[in-house]
Formats: sequence, structure tokens, C-alpha cells
Amino acid sequence: MLGPGFHGEALSPAPLAPVRPTTPRPQQAELMAVVTAGVFVTTLWNLRCFLNPSTTSREAPKHTEPLVILVWEWPSKQVPNVSGDVCRELYSITGCLLTMERRLLGQADVVVFPHTRLQPGRDKLPKERLPGQNWVWVSLESPSNTKALARWNQTFNWVMTYRRDSDIFIPYGKLVPNQLATVNIPAKTNLVSWVISNYHRTQKRAEVYRNLSRYLHVNIYGKANKKPLCKDCLLPTTSKSKFYLAFENSIHQDYITEKLWRNSLMAGTVPVVLGPPRANYEQFIPADSFIHVDDFGSLAELATFLKTMNSSRYRQFFAWQKRYSVKLYADWKERICTICTAYPNLPHGHVYPSLESWFNT
Repeated sequence: MLGPGFHGEALSPAPLAPVRPTTPRPQQAELMAVVTAGVFVTTLWNLRCFLNPSTTSREAPKHTEPLVILVWEWPSKQVPNVSGDVCRELYSITGCLLTMERRLLGQADVVVFPHTRLQPGRDKLPKERLPGQNWVWVSLESPSNTKALARWNQTFNWVMTYRRDSDIFIPYGKLVPNQLATVNIPAKTNLVSWVISNYHRTQKRAEVYRNLSRYLHVNIYGKANKKPLCKDCLLPTTSKSKFYLAFENSIHQDYITEKLWRNSLMAGTVPVVLGPPRANYEQFIPADSFIHVDDFGSLAELATFLKTMNSSRYRQFFAWQKRYSVKLYADWKERICTICTAYPNLPHGHVYPSLESWFNT
């Protein structure tokens, strides 16, 4: 073959001298064996990567530019201004660009789809996922209140929910260490309160309330009782009760909402919880910081326990305040910015074959 740029005439080859077969020396034979083995191993490795590319794409690609997080539709009705470097300015999360500009779809590393904003069909979604782009399904509702998941099979790479086994875990709240914390128990004027907006007689919490109210009086607030509380009135109201009924609307793993974190712990009252088993609650808060409905053989026993508790025993439920304070997650900007924090450790190249199967497990 002629070298690049060579345009001369081809030369006639000179006659070759006969070549005598030679026997390789021992050193040459050993070298040839090593080279042959190296080529064989390299070939096997290339073949492995070709047949199973996912084994080499589990780590996040290294980014020198900010991650672009496109929120397809904002999760709440009130859409905030996310221009500028909001993740850094508000939450000290660097290298993270939030946007709602769909024209930036081609530049987005991650696209966020809140379940509450998904249309019945796929016609409102992008036609296809770009190479290297990851789609996130977001929900803070329980499986009992989340419908139409079957149509989203083979669609999302990551899930972002209140469940601890989510790719991106977004709890309603948590306890954070606080060395300056002190015990603060607000003055009490009544025994038990409950704030309820959506009351359905078929729910477990409605049944438990009806039976419990046979043995003690419960102060009820909220739309369901035509006593709605303004945003700034909630905590001052529930803080006056010794106990608060932190009853979840449905019972599922890790489904522990603001009814515990805000209405109860942050207000300075003792939560009486109805939700997942006690062991699940204890993965979030100390065992001696709450009362579980299942701790008692009957609701009559629970009522007696609440009515006869002395002040010394009552104060023991606030021992957690000596070490922790409540961190409430109520800002969707903060939740979405945490995607950038989690990004380096997330699985890449993964798609949920059945979102419904995972969420209902």
C-alpha cells in the first residue's frame, strides 16, 4: 500500500532470496506466548463489554459543567422562580442548575416528572429520552392514593419518593442533631387534638377515631369539621394539646408524613401514631418519643393510658429534644436540588420495567 500523499509510479519488486525455516529461540517462544495471551485477554474483555455494556455504565459520567435539572412541570400549583443559581444560594448545593424551560431538553442531564402532573397519556411527554439523560418519577403520595402507574412501564430511570429504598429519598421530615437543643414543652390546655381535612368513614383512621372517641374527648380541627386553621394558626393550636393524633390516611412502609413531623413533634406535643408498624417509625425517630396505637390491646386501654399519665412520665416523651431538632421538608426547590447531591451515586443505564410493581411492594 502506498503511503499518504505518495503519487509516484509503482516499482517492480526485486526477486526475493529463498527463506529457510528457522526454529524460534526459547526466549522468542516465551515472548510470543505472552503476546498471544495478552491479545486473547484483550479480545475477551472487548467482547464482554460489547455483549454487556451495562457493566461499564453504572457509574455517573463525570461532569465538569453544572448538572442541568429540567422540571417538566412543577409539583405544586404555585410555581416559583428558579432562575439563577437557586440550589447554591438557598441550600449550598453547587454545580446544579434548575430550569423549567423545555427548550433546554436537549441539554438536560435529568428530567423530573411529578406524578401529580403526569397526563393520562404520553402525548405530553418528550417523544424520546436522549442518550445519557435520566428521567425521574416523583411522588409523595402513598400507593393507595396513586393511580394509573401501569402505563408508565419502561419509562423512568429513577424514583424519588418518601420511601427509604428510593433512588432519591425525600422524607417529609427528619431529626437532625442539635447540640444547643433544650427541652421545650408548651403549656397545655386540653388532652388530645386532631387536624383532619379529608375524612372518609372507610379509612382505618376514621374507624380508630370513632372508637377512641367513645372513651375520651378529641378536639377536631380542619376542613372535615368545618374548623379550618390558617397556616400560622396550626402549630399554636396543636401545641396546646398533650397528645396529637398523627393518623396517616393509609398504611404503607415509610409513609410517615407532616402529621408526625410538623403537626406533632414540631408543635411540642406527643404523637399518637397510626401508620406502619412501630419498628418502621423507630427507623425515623426514637422509640420513646411517640405512642403507637398498636402498643395497646384495645382503644380503651390507650384512652386510659393517655388520661392517667402523670407529668413525670409525660416529660420523658420529650427527651429527644435534648439531642435533636425537627427538620421539615416542605420546599420543592430543596427536594429537587438534592438530585444533584445524589447524582454521583445513582445507577445509570437502569429503567424500571414496572413502576407499579415496585411502588406497591
